[in-house]
Amino acid sequence: MRFWRAFALTMVPFAAMGFVASAGQNSAARGQASFAPLNEWKAAIISGDRAAIARFYSVNPPTQTKTPTGTSEDASIEPVFWSAIASHGIGNVNAKVLEIERPNPMEVSLVLRIEFTLENRGVREPFVVDAAQVWVKEGSEWKIAMTNRSDLAARVTERLPEPATPDVDLYPPPAEASAEIQSALAAAKRDHKRVLLVFGGNWCYDCHVLNAAFHSPKIAPLVNANYHVVHINIGNMDTNLDIAQKYQVPINKGVPALAVLDANGSLVYSQEHGEFESSVKIGPADVVAFLEKWKPGAK
Repeated sequence: MRFWRAFALTMVPFAAMGFVASAGQNSAARGQASFAPLNEWKAAIISGDRAAIARFYSVNPPTQTKTPTGTSEDASIEPVFWSAIASHGIGNVNAKVLEIERPNPMEVSLVLRIEFTLENRGVREPFVVDAAQVWVKEGSEWKIAMTNRSDLAARVTERLPEPATPDVDLYPPPAEASAEIQSALAAAKRDHKRVLLVFGGNWCYDCHVLNAAFHSPKIAPLVNANYHVVHINIGNMDTNLDIAQKYQVPINKGVPALAVLDANGSLVYSQEHGEFESSVKIGPADVVAFLEKWKPGAK
């Protein structure tokens, strides 16, 4: 998951304008997923009306838009992107709020997973866009002041199970990481398993989805028979970076990010391209294939 709640900290100019969604502010607001302007934005997306979409983006100052190609203040980028998608017969739109924060009455920060289908030769195919938005109150209207968006990606048909209630203590305090790794390695020497490091944070929705998959009836026996799982808390992308570097895990590609160690602590595998960072792009078969490939004795 690349669109964590601290995403706005990478867009420095807005800090001076007061539009930064601080990672530490108003965490109690999470879970209050109702925000009426988002529903209105969704309706505009479904309509495909470029002008209607454009009305949701700030003009003065202009919306800062971050996409995989870079950062821009061109106000037409998002209306063009979404109206082009809608022209392919968008349907079944679900703008899922993964996280919401309200640091003050004039600002709302959202982390979103926008799922929908597009028509291809009479067949509806599932797609997803990950995004984060900072909305600010301009007079009586809410406008998107900042947005960080992924490219359009196909999503798998068979989904990973989603947790009914995410475990808020899934990732222990960052200071415990080294001791947890050593404890897991000691256990791995005793029972001849491997150690699976999962870098992420309690704010990371995809981390909770992957954990739910590890405990699902289909996958749990494979995990329990071959691995000791250690969750490494990276804070707001600023903690335990030395451990990530030691095990060659590029967390800037997104989390959860995985590494596999043998019982001696030697690195067996580290992911390089954010393979697990979006739970809608991988399915149970992908997780099983990964665990089978890197379990002890696998060739």
